[in-house]
Amino acid sequence: MKYAVIADIHSNLEALDVVLADAKAQNCTHYCCIGDVVGYGANPRECLGIVRGMGMPCVKGNHDEYCSMDEGLEGFNPHAAEAVQWTRQQLTSEERQWLKDLRYVRLVANFTMVHATLDVPQRWGYVFDKLAAAASFTYQNTGVCFFGHTHVPVAFIKDSTVRGGTYSKFKVETGRKYFVNVGSVGQPRDQNPKAAYVVYDLDEQTIELRRLDYDIATAQRKILEGGLPPRLADRLSHGK
Repeated sequence: MKYAVIADIHSNLEALDVVLADAKAQNCTHYCCIGDVVGYGANPRECLGIVRGMGMPCVKGNHDEYCSMDEGLEGFNPHAAEAVQWTRQQLTSEERQWLKDLRYVRLVANFTMVHATLDVPQRWGYVFDKLAAAASFTYQNTGVCFFGHTHVPVAFIKDSTVRGGTYSKFKVETGRKYFVNVGSVGQPRDQNPKAAYVVYDLDEQTIELRRLDYDIATAQRKILEGGLPPRLADRLSHGK
């Protein structure tokens, strides 16, 4: 059994299509989403339709939450706030309700999914270091938990201490806990513009990070044509 674990699609249809094609080529049998299906990009309805149509388990991301609500966006990054307002106008009331109904944390097979942190998932904290990861490990009841939100792929491991770092592929060992950021499908921020996702092989107990080229120029053009902030298009070329 192989899971394709995807996160932070952010309405980037070009990246999502490439990731799903690669997951199929890797013989993935199951799919799950770590949240932020929408926000930033030009194809929220299309990306949401794919995730829903495939019936993949999904947790709520902060952009999923904000785009499903009507509340003000005080204190929000101006570009992100503009994208949220734009996305709200694109989605139907039924689509917004689906996003609103998503849970913050889910158990899938024998692993956990959360968009941000396990200790206070609804506060959208960022996990960049061992100290922040340690707080989530306290609440982790499975050997593996996948998360997103930072758009930076990194794996934290807890045995006697908490360690962390970048990864490409590693073996899951019994007796340890793993808190793994799968990177971003639609808006990577680790200085690498390639779309990212993870293949979790439950039979081999391996976690592999996959990086893929996609049609960035088309994604950028659609953002600009949609009237979204140019910054959201520009950053896709730089992976930041």
